[in-house]
Formats: sequence, structure tokens, C-alpha cells
Amino acid sequence: MKQTWRWFGPADAIAIEEVEQAGATGIVTALHHIPNGAVWSVEEIGKRQAEVARRSDGSPSRLAWDVVESLPVSEEIKKQSGDWRAHIQAYKDSLKNLAKSGLQVVCYNFMPVLDWTRTDPAHVTPTGANCMRFDWIDFAAFDIFVLARHGAAEGFPEAVVEAARARYQQMSDKDHRRLAANITMGLPGANQELSFDDFHTLLRSYGTLSSDQLRANLTAFLEEVVPVAEALGIRLCCHPDDPPFPLLGLPRVVSTEGDYLRLTGAVDSPSNGITLCSGSLGVNPDVDLPGMMERLGDKVHFLHLRNVTREETRFPGSFHEAAHLEGSTDMVALLQAVIAEEKQRKGAERSDWSIPMRPDHGHAMAIDMHRKQQPGYPLVGRLRGLAELRGVIAALGGDLQ
Repeated sequence: MKQTWRWFGPADAIAIEEVEQAGATGIVTALHHIPNGAVWSVEEIGKRQAEVARRSDGSPSRLAWDVVESLPVSEEIKKQSGDWRAHIQAYKDSLKNLAKSGLQVVCYNFMPVLDWTRTDPAHVTPTGANCMRFDWIDFAAFDIFVLARHGAAEGFPEAVVEAARARYQQMSDKDHRRLAANITMGLPGANQELSFDDFHTLLRSYGTLSSDQLRANLTAFLEEVVPVAEALGIRLCCHPDDPPFPLLGLPRVVSTEGDYLRLTGAVDSPSNGITLCSGSLGVNPDVDLPGMMERLGDKVHFLHLRNVTREETRFPGSFHEAAHLEGSTDMVALLQAVIAEEKQRKGAERSDWSIPMRPDHGHAMAIDMHRKQQPGYPLVGRLRGLAELRGVIAALGGDLQ
């Protein structure tokens, strides 16, 4: 496995040399400053590559940009509205420019409105460290009473609606604003400081889009871009929904193994693949992650390795992000399946036998408690996660690059 690390560019609180010191050997990043639907130029890609290649003091780093996460799919493409055809052409042009720059793995997602959703980005764990958490009752309180979305209550069991009502009534106006801010952190344009009104507008723009229509739009997107990616030698890999269930009345179409079978079957190509995120998929107790890796492993182009603790037996339900070797997912069994897949690829002389992985998220602890950083992406917590994963991989006889 190639040990990579997500880095958010020069604005990231973590310096490139700190990533090196953590033990990573490659970088996962994106051009976050370029609006969704616009072309990533060779010049801008080159600037980011140069930033990865330099430490803070100007000396060369040992790192390179290995994985693109993410080349965003615009809301217009997901809805097939507005300038969606021009955005698809821009996506193809961006892929061509990435290939010219030597990049071969491109992660994306097809989640409407929210790229990810948590109700608390700094939940206090029993150790005193912070983690990201999703509280089902808090989310229902937001959807039904703060957002006041028409028909929202119909999407929740009656007991959840009543619990959400009581929770909402206990909250202050400040609590309501904080909850709304936490949930809208996952907006795809959050780096552009979209307001709560923007969120309302974006949500309404989806109207009554069904799961079938969203899946058809995903297939149409794949039919356009996968042949281009294959010709360029690029491996596209779709990230699962996070969390893997419908929210805010919006459909989700990349939440289960069955969804991935439909996705990869829609356009049969080695360039149409999967980002297997153990944290996102692991929220659903019915998803067999080691088994999924065994069955769909030849389509897995990128790994997000993190763990979650499901807090209740019902699904959907509350969960929080656990330490990498704790929680509800058997990380050792999953890594065994990954290593088996890599050995098969190596035997078949596949050039992509070493699958890039990154320690996804981590608990904020120690010095991370005292500096501003991207929620879920601390230095020490991910260093701990990478160290734990490296130990398991080495013990299982896997290859580390």
C-alpha cells in the first residue's frame, strides 16, 4: 500500500515537512480554490505540485502529489441543469491536464448538496480527545425545526420526531446556529463561504429529484468521462455517500455494495472504479467491508482507512469516529483482504498493484487541540492512525510504500 496523506494546500495548518515526519510517502490534494465546473489548468496543477515538493524553508521535500481528491462534480452535473454540459467538458479538459501532469488517480463523489454531514465536529471522547460525531436526534431537530424543511418529519420515525422536538426546545438560538453551521460545513462550496440562505437555495434547486433520476445522471456522467479517463490512463474512483443514507429528502446512490456494482457495471472499464472508505461505508451494519474488498477489489483504486462506532442498533442512527483500530469495523480483516488483492495484482503484473491509502480523519489530541485545522484532519491523530495501520500491515506481511 502506498502511504498517502490528505493535504489542503498552503492554507493547511500542517506543513509539508510535518507530513514527511508522520511517515507518509505521498500527498492527496486538490485545487480547492478553483470553482466547481471550471477547468484545472496545467499551470495551476503545476503550482500545487511545486508546493508539495517544497518544505517551508524552501528545501526539497520527498513527497509528490499522487492522488487527486477531489475533482468535484458540480451540482449542475448531478441535476443535469444549467451549464451541466459545459461542466462535463470542463471535467474532461481537467482530466487531460491532470494526465499531462502525470496524475493517474482521481477521486470524486456524487452526493447532492452535502459532501459529508456531521452534527458535531469536536465531540469529546472519554480520553478528552475530540472526534467528529453524527447525532441522529440533533440532525432531525435541524431538519424538522431549524431548517423547517417541508415534509421533513415524514422521513423520521415518530419517536425520533418527538425526541427531536424535545431536543430543539432545550436548545438556545446560539445552539441552533451552531448546529446549522456544523451541518453546512459539508457544503461542496464551503471554502467559498456559502451562507445558510445559499444552503436553502441549493437544497430547493433539487426539487423532487428521485434516486432513479440521480442514478441515471451518474450513469450519464460516467458514459461521458470514463472513456476519456481510460484513454488517458487515469483511474477514476467514486467515494461513497457520507453518511450512507438519504438526508434532507435528497437521494443517495453510492451507499452500498449493490450501488457500487451498478456504478461499475454502468460503464465497464478499468478506469471506472471505487474509493473504498471504511468510515463512510462502515456506518451501515449491513455492509461487509472485508467481503466487499474481496468481491470488488479489482475495482478499488483508492482506500480511505478510518473507523466509526455505531452507537445504536437502528439504522440510520448516531455514530462517532473511532480510533483506527477501534470501533465497529474489523480493520485487521479489511487490511487482510486488501493485502490479498495486492498480491493478486502483483501476480498479474498490474502496474497499479500498490493501492494508495490514507489514514482518513483522526482524533484531535495533544497539540492539535490548540491550533486551527480542518475538522477531522489533525496532525497527531492521523499520525497515530497511520502508525497503527502500518503496524497491522507489516504484521500481516503486506507491502508498504
